[in-house]
Amino acid sequence: MAIKTLEEKFAHGLGDIYDAEHRFLEAQQTMLEGANSSAVQAMLKKHISETEQQIVNLTRVHEALGLKAERVACDAAAGLVSEGNKLLKETKDVPALADLAINGSCSKVEHYEIASYRGLIMGAEAMGQQEVVRLLTENLQQEEKTAQALESSMPALLTQAMQTASRAA
Repeated sequence: MAIKTLEEKFAHGLGDIYDAEHRFLEAQQTMLEGANSSAVQAMLKKHISETEQQIVNLTRVHEALGLKAERVACDAAAGLVSEGNKLLKETKDVPALADLAINGSCSKVEHYEIASYRGLIMGAEAMGQQEVVRLLTENLQQEEKTAQALESSMPALLTQAMQTASRAA
């Protein structure tokens, strides 16, 4: 379907992130099974809960706009999930590397979500949809906080992976 209005483009982007959040939720649940460190497990559990709330917020956004909440296949999310799953399989035999892979994969996802939400917020502002802006901003703030936490935990995970590598050598 050709997109010809700002509203149609916004609805497409909304369906895209709605699909992405569903895909990322499933991937986080898979990654939780492969996580080894308690810190990575705790981060995943927290973000799973947040992602579930973000999906609720996106459903509310759809409702506020008089739209049915429908997923628009998000190729970017599918690619990020595929890449993360592949890396998790390739690192599963070395727990420290698996945790590092999970952290890195989640970080990539967060940055995709941040970019998506920022664009949607600008569109909602342009359309004068303040309730939509509020709900999307709530999601964006959670994503930014999670991205920061992931980046902050990276040095410790790298150190652990390097120690594992030096013991294996």
